[in-house]
Formats: sequence, structure tokens, C-alpha cells
Amino acid sequence: MGLWIIPGLVLLAVVLMIGIYNSLVRLRNRVKNGWSQIAVQLKRRHDLIPNLVKTVSGYAQHERGVLENVTRMRNMAKDATEIPEQILAEGRLSGALGRLLAVVENYPDLKADGRFQALQEELASTENRISFARQAYNDQVLALNNRIEMFPSNLVATVFHFTPAEYFGINEPGDDAVPEVQLGPNE
Repeated sequence: MGLWIIPGLVLLAVVLMIGIYNSLVRLRNRVKNGWSQIAVQLKRRHDLIPNLVKTVSGYAQHERGVLENVTRMRNMAKDATEIPEQILAEGRLSGALGRLLAVVENYPDLKADGRFQALQEELASTENRISFARQAYNDQVLALNNRIEMFPSNLVATVFHFTPAEYFGINEPGDDAVPEVQLGPNE
């Protein structure tokens, strides 16, 4: 009777290890799927930017530096290949778009332009989709990272080289400073 205890414990350990391994694979795949959902929305945003820049440039030609910066940040974001690099590039692109939209405030004719309004609405919709996709992705990253770090799954994760995934934040380094607002004499 005692001879079956050791093989039974070994079998139980193997089954447990297989179950943990499969759950880690499932979580890793959910993280990949979450990122692919973000990538779809980022491509949509990348496709909108040239039209937005073209529309704004017709009204705000002397804001060339802002427009060039948006274009440069878009190209950097499109060219990024690894997720950490993409996250950083997208944060920089978001900042550049924010500065562009702030410049638009100085051009009432542009704000009233139907093409610009449609592009701005489409961009806002896309930013909302990115936000939702980012939240879903980060939830999956949390689940995977917890599983990788918690006992006993951390033992299986170490053996099979599972690594923590990176969160998709919204800020780039140095964005934690509060911007200074300067009001004019009539404001």
C-alpha cells in the first residue's frame, strides 16, 4: 500500500505543474492579444495624424515646429518594434498631439472647419478606444505578472523562463511635472 504513495505524489506534482504551466501560457497569450488590440487602435491613430497635420497646416503655417514634431513622433511610434519601445514612443506621440491641439485653440477658423472637427472627433474616439484597450491589456499584464511572482507558480515560471510583461502607461519620463499656466492680461 505504501508503494503507491510516492508515485501518487509524483503524479500529483506533475499534474499540478502542467496546470500551472498551461495557466501561464494562457495568461501570456491574453497579454499578447491585449497588445494586438492596442496595436489596431494605434494604427488607426497613426493613419489619422497625416490628415490632421495637413488640415492644421493650412491654417497654422507658422506652427511648423509643432507640426513637424507630431509627424516625427508618429514616425517613431510606427517604427517602434518592441513593446517597451512602442509604449515610450506612443507616450511621446500623445504629448505631441496634446501640444498640437493646444495650438489649435489659437485658430478659431480652424476650430470651426468641418474637416478639422471631423478629424478631431475621430481622434477623440480613437483615443477612447486606445484607453479601453490599454486598460484591458494592463489587467492581463497584472494577472500574468502576479502569477509569475506568486508561489508555487513562480517555480514553474522560472523553470520555463516566463518573464513579467510591461504595463502600458500614459506618461513618458519627465511628464510628472505639472505644467505652468500663464494667463494673459485679459484672462
